[in-house]
Amino acid sequence: MIGFARGAIALQQQANLCNTSIPRLVNPQGTTIALAIGGPSVLACGAWLKNTICVTQGNSAHLSPLIGDLATVEARQQLDRTVQRLCLDYAIQPEIVTHDLHPDFYSTQFAQTYAGQRHIPVLAVQHHHAHIAAICAEHQLTQPVLGLALDGVGLGTDNTPWGGELLLVDGTRFDRLGHLTTLALPGGDRAAQEPWRMAAAALFCLNRGAEIIPRFQDQPAAVTVAAMLARDLNCPQTSSMGRLFDAAAGLLGVNAMQSHEAQAAIQLQQLAEQHGETGVLMDGYRISADNQLDFSPLLSALIDCRDAGQDVTYGAALFHATLIAGLAAWIESAAEQHNIAHVALGGGCFHNAILRHGLIRRLTASSLKIFSARQMMPDDSAIALGQAWVALQHNRL
Repeated sequence: MIGFARGAIALQQQANLCNTSIPRLVNPQGTTIALAIGGPSVLACGAWLKNTICVTQGNSAHLSPLIGDLATVEARQQLDRTVQRLCLDYAIQPEIVTHDLHPDFYSTQFAQTYAGQRHIPVLAVQHHHAHIAAICAEHQLTQPVLGLALDGVGLGTDNTPWGGELLLVDGTRFDRLGHLTTLALPGGDRAAQEPWRMAAAALFCLNRGAEIIPRFQDQPAAVTVAAMLARDLNCPQTSSMGRLFDAAAGLLGVNAMQSHEAQAAIQLQQLAEQHGETGVLMDGYRISADNQLDFSPLLSALIDCRDAGQDVTYGAALFHATLIAGLAAWIESAAEQHNIAHVALGGGCFHNAILRHGLIRRLTASSLKIFSARQMMPDDSAIALGQAWVALQHNRL
């Protein structure tokens, strides 16, 4: 299973959760969001990356300062302390606990242990549902919305890695209306750090697998990756928009190996900004009968851009323009089909200003009402807020 956590994650001892001698947080207040509804107090334990904790009290949601990625013992201990501190500061005894679907996240295991010790209900919330729910919470939306969730990865209800999702969200319920056409992750999690692998997956998907080895001859694993794709070995499929950005960066020769999260995507955005606006690639995307948004024609054009010696800034600009056009057409079609005018945009890919502004401008012109992150970031730091919102909606059923 794809995920951020590898192997067994040891739980920290939690017998001292009521210890009032813990040092106070630097900013114990964090962020407070006014909610459209209230209910029993919720403890939401957030995601793996950019973790925050959320507790609710009446019609208020209190978000902790950023804890960060839960890969270290120090970060996990900080999560423990943060839960204690928030509950003490706001005199809250949680009545519901929520967490991500991923069973290996420390935040998930903490939530389950915490709830089990106190004999209170625990609720798992799908990652992208939480992204959209966070936007609904922030904007006090209680009606059904179309949600476009674009990020690197989140475990789906089918146990596969999602990341490019069109959802119909109605409180505690969501329907997956469609998703980006999947690409292979050759080598699993490793493909998220090496965009050339995603480019190789794109080549294979486009029936150009024979080009993988000569195109990436400077990568020692190129022969192995080509064989893995040909035999479908350790190549799980993902609908991730983040990995689509990586594939584009790899095909354009922008970034082969990332040294930090989203490096390739940030470089693509910077190159597109250098070029300025450009036209949309004609027939650069297609929407299938089962509502998958397929950017294979765009990826094919990016290969040809590089091979023709065109300026890489043009390729980056073309990529962004065509993404915006395809996503907008996808949403407009769903909005008409389901008679919904409210659209929520969530997920870390919306840090990209070209994508965010371009999509909002296009959808607003279609008379849709667009909601995006304002008080919160669009990334996983908002997941806890979304989890809490779903739990409050769940309590109303």
